[in-house]
Amino acid sequence: MLQLHKSNTLSLLLLSASLLSSVAIAKEAVEKHSHNLTAEQVYQGIKTNLESNLYSLPPRVQGHYAIRQYRMTGENKYANGSLIDLLTIAEQQAYYYCNIDKPGFIKTESQKEVAKIKPGIRGDARKLALAPYPEFMFYSDILLRFGSRVDEFGFTGPCHDLMLNTLKNVDLQPALTDKNMIKAWAAQLINYVFWAKQLGVGDYYSAYKKAFIQTYPDNEDNKLNKSQYKNKIYGMTHFIFAASQYYQYPVDAKEYQWILNYFEKNIDRILVDTTEDIITEVGISFLITGNQDNPVVNKVKKHIIAAYNPKFNMIPSPKGEAILSSGEHRNVLAMMLLDWPDTLHKGPLLGEISSTKRYLPKLVTPKAAAKDSKSH
Repeated sequence: MLQLHKSNTLSLLLLSASLLSSVAIAKEAVEKHSHNLTAEQVYQGIKTNLESNLYSLPPRVQGHYAIRQYRMTGENKYANGSLIDLLTIAEQQAYYYCNIDKPGFIKTESQKEVAKIKPGIRGDARKLALAPYPEFMFYSDILLRFGSRVDEFGFTGPCHDLMLNTLKNVDLQPALTDKNMIKAWAAQLINYVFWAKQLGVGDYYSAYKKAFIQTYPDNEDNKLNKSQYKNKIYGMTHFIFAASQYYQYPVDAKEYQWILNYFEKNIDRILVDTTEDIITEVGISFLITGNQDNPVVNKVKKHIIAAYNPKFNMIPSPKGEAILSSGEHRNVLAMMLLDWPDTLHKGPLLGEISSTKRYLPKLVTPKAAAKDSKSH
């Protein structure tokens, strides 16, 4: 018995050492591996890796993957992963939305959000830019973010009217059009612009577009360091992505031709001075606007296929790290680029899918029911 105990203990120690070793390897910079894999092989490698490890990833990351895969494929098997996202958000909405009118609540929660920003060059710039707008994070990254997501699933959240009235009575334009704010997080701001319009609480698009172009005029690109150039390109891709409500609808190229023309003209610098996440988004910007045959798409695909590391079945980070929890965004984008569908899929509308409608959180209300209750 004692021998068996020693054997089990030794096995556990060896297993722990093995796990720790594998984690350490994953966090170290991985060497680039040249390969001759096709787009389909890279797609399948990433998909197998993500889906076989999906349950080990945080709920937010599971939801991010499932939502995008549903919109690409329309397969109901991805609805359950999206339901995880709804369950998580609905609970948070109940806390944030239903306490809005509590004295000092918005200020306190905004301070908590700002405190979450990690220190560093980018984080410090964001905190500095936010200083004149101490409550902006609450209105944008909490109210707008959660409200738009639940709306896309076909519902309204708890205390929905209180949330809407709060946003209608606050002017987000000064923060959205502040050059320091745009330089700190251009992509996030255009998200907020579209989410505000989606929820019917404000139309800031024209003002933001004008401010963005004034902040990043094309004739001053030579003055931008890599960090600011990445921020500019990332912001430009999100004009298009946010207009599609994140891959739910095709986007008319006419409104965003200024962006597509810029990408086509500057693709060589984009491939050198930005990251795989951003490069992939540039390629998808052409796909979602019906420009599949543009030469930029092929250039981007070649770059992304070459960035794939077959040893880890993923595209590593710019630092060379192969960590799924932080690399899911980059890799699901690569999947989308390499296997873009003929048709995009709205939702998922979780109340209309048999595998999810029985398990909906009691905190949300179908949008149709919410409208009916107001009409009576």
